[in-house]
Amino acid sequence: MAGVYFHIPFCKQACHYCDFHFSTSFKHKDEMLQAMLQEINLQANYLENEEIETLYFGGGTPSLLETDDINALIDEIAKRHTIKDNAEITLEANPDDLHIKKVKELRETPINRFSIGVQSFYEEDLVWMNRAHSASEADSSIKRVQDAGFENITADLIYGFPLLTDVKWKANIDKLLAYNIPHISAYSMTVEAKTALAHFIKSGKQKAMNEEQSANQFYILSDILTNAGFEHYEISNYARPQSYAVHNTNYWKSRPYLGIGPSAHSFNGKQRQWNINNNAQYISSLLKQIIPAEIENLTLYDKINEYIMTSLRTMWGMDLSLVERQYGDDYKRKIVKKIASFEDANQAILNNGTITLTFNGKLVADQIAADLFFDEE
Repeated sequence: MAGVYFHIPFCKQACHYCDFHFSTSFKHKDEMLQAMLQEINLQANYLENEEIETLYFGGGTPSLLETDDINALIDEIAKRHTIKDNAEITLEANPDDLHIKKVKELRETPINRFSIGVQSFYEEDLVWMNRAHSASEADSSIKRVQDAGFENITADLIYGFPLLTDVKWKANIDKLLAYNIPHISAYSMTVEAKTALAHFIKSGKQKAMNEEQSANQFYILSDILTNAGFEHYEISNYARPQSYAVHNTNYWKSRPYLGIGPSAHSFNGKQRQWNINNNAQYISSLLKQIIPAEIENLTLYDKINEYIMTSLRTMWGMDLSLVERQYGDDYKRKIVKKIASFEDANQAILNNGTITLTFNGKLVADQIAADLFFDEE
């Protein structure tokens, strides 16, 4: 099984915290879509005839696409790959795009899952983030999608930024719970280089993010959602039982996927590749039937380190028998030895051949993974 990711590199405006690749000019949208169709054709053999289990429209803001655009991309994939019956087909959407007419039109496409970028239900938070939607649109968009008959919905929230009090944070979580959606993603506000937020902090116009606030709000989130019956199945993701995001779960389980569009990444188990993050150069290359991608051949160290990093983010954890089978007993023994100090610190648990992180460990998951990484010899 494999997945396909479409990167739609257009947004109405730039969120202050975002460092994803996008353009606020739609001038070359048609040329971009033609180039993406051409890339699908040129990449026809990348997944080696694996059946497609998931399609994911990300960005950028893919909800800006017309339904004909969505159908064209899916149809082009279907010409060259077998798409599994009942495949998960996700559209990331901004609340302001999900008006009645648009939602009705999307019922006529194969889209069967929505990822709605709510972020907050408070107007002042959305203004601070420079989001394109309003608080009322954040509130109404989920109900509108549900009324149209869509049930497989996830919504995003952001925490750990100066305006967000614990009272507001709990209210945001409770409001999502009231909608009875099966999946919630929540992300700590991070300051990425070259973003407006980073500039504001550097110039003194904005306070730096507070790690203690972020950790406390992560705890609040986990406590409320797990008590409400959600499983904390990945550090940033919570789902009702068996309602996991299939596409993202497959990333964490190292399943192959093909990325289409500027800045999109692909993985086939042996190599990683990533497309150029420049719209004009992406389009001009595809017009010449050249895939504008850099390719990295993965070494054994790359593969085991990636497995360490991704597996520890999930509730399924790191399977030491898999490490032994794929990489050898020596690597397994070294991991067991290294993890002991994190067990002593109540940050990790080794049980029945599986390593998982405790709540305290999830707070420092990247640090733990980095300490377990193997260096090239």
